[in-house]
Amino acid sequence: MKLSVVIITKNEAHNLAACLASVSFANEWIVVDSGSTDDTARIAKRLGAQVVVTTDWPGFGKQKNRALGLATGDWVLSLDADERVSPELAAEIKRLVSMPDGADGAVAIASMPRRTSFCGQWIDHCGWSPDRVIRLLRRGSAKFNENLVHESLVVENKNSIVMKFMNPLLHYSYPTPNHYWDKLKTYSEAWAVQKQAEGKKASIGRAMGASCVAFVRSYIVRLGFLDGALGFVVCQMQAQATFYKYFQLYFLNQSKK
Repeated sequence: MKLSVVIITKNEAHNLAACLASVSFANEWIVVDSGSTDDTARIAKRLGAQVVVTTDWPGFGKQKNRALGLATGDWVLSLDADERVSPELAAEIKRLVSMPDGADGAVAIASMPRRTSFCGQWIDHCGWSPDRVIRLLRRGSAKFNENLVHESLVVENKNSIVMKFMNPLLHYSYPTPNHYWDKLKTYSEAWAVQKQAEGKKASIGRAMGASCVAFVRSYIVRLGFLDGALGFVVCQMQAQATFYKYFQLYFLNQSKK
């Protein structure tokens, strides 16, 4: 059985080589790039990936569906450039995709726990873990929703069997605080645009309340205090992120008026 890996990128030269190295066992690598100005495309080509450059940015969901549509493998693994397949997870993936048709009990998709690093420390609580994501699928069995941000795979057949891998997908998303704030800005603005298009409203009071709830949920209910000082920082930053996205929605609503 053939495995394709698909990755969407923009200015991921600092991440892409390690990401591709972690899936060197695949048969095909496809990188869909949305106009990088660094060496992302050159690195991808040097490492054997097929590179497709798009001139527009339709949002994360639609861009990932473009990548899925280019894959030719029996199985497709969708990754972000800042993710790495651990050796243990790689063994699980290889075991599943090597099974002949029917031997795997008609498994169509597979989920995996994702472990995220923040400023050099693994965060095992705060709502960041366990963070189970569906990333491996039989080609044609699922597609991403069309969300501008926080996209997820939608399974075509609701009766499909889901394999649950036990070993983690490693997420090196926030090596510095600046990486968090940069993503916060991008994601919050996209979230606000999407919610405004859906007719959603927000107020300053709603932003303040949601921010407080986010901190309590992350730090107390989801045991963020067990991650020590950086756990507190993560929960505080999540609260700020929540305030910012609701304020962005409030601002868009006011601007429309």
